[in-house]
Amino acid sequence: MRNWLTALLYTGMVLTANLASAEGLADLRNGDMKKLVLHADPKPFPVVAVEGPSGPRSLADYAGKVVVVNFWALWCAPCREEMPTLETLARDLSDRDFAVVTVATGPNAPPAIDRFFEEIGVTTLPKYRDPRAKLGRAAGVLGLPVTVILDREGREIARLTGEADWSGADARTIIEAVLDGATNG
Repeated sequence: MRNWLTALLYTGMVLTANLASAEGLADLRNGDMKKLVLHADPKPFPVVAVEGPSGPRSLADYAGKVVVVNFWALWCAPCREEMPTLETLARDLSDRDFAVVTVATGPNAPPAIDRFFEEIGVTTLPKYRDPRAKLGRAAGVLGLPVTVILDREGREIARLTGEADWSGADARTIIEAVLDGATNG
């Protein structure tokens, strides 16, 4: 019985995502996603290297994928609540051309980032750092958390300021619609 209900739920989500491709993203904003600001036209997103565990990385490394970029910091209480939901989204869509990239903005030491992730139970998200907030400033990040959705060409198509539940059906519907080619129009 449970497998049947799960199959029915996912079938409904696929149908909703296909409908979204025809209608655009604006009509799909529900729940926390009502805070999502959609851009009428994709905006260039800065290409600024960040520090990764294995050396410098750039969002250009994710070309061809839809990317959710989350700017956060150790001192940010809403970030602590939001981060596990981002990991769930990344895990649920791991079979698609999709990535969640976390960027610790400001002076966040790697050992403290490791402890933060361990405390909140996040094990698979990348741990990138922007210690001098070069990417954050270039991207116009003024508060935390800020989450940006990039299209396959690395352009910003949407931005959400503040905490959101990225593991829920509302967020997943938006991301799946972008993956399926929906636009903001």
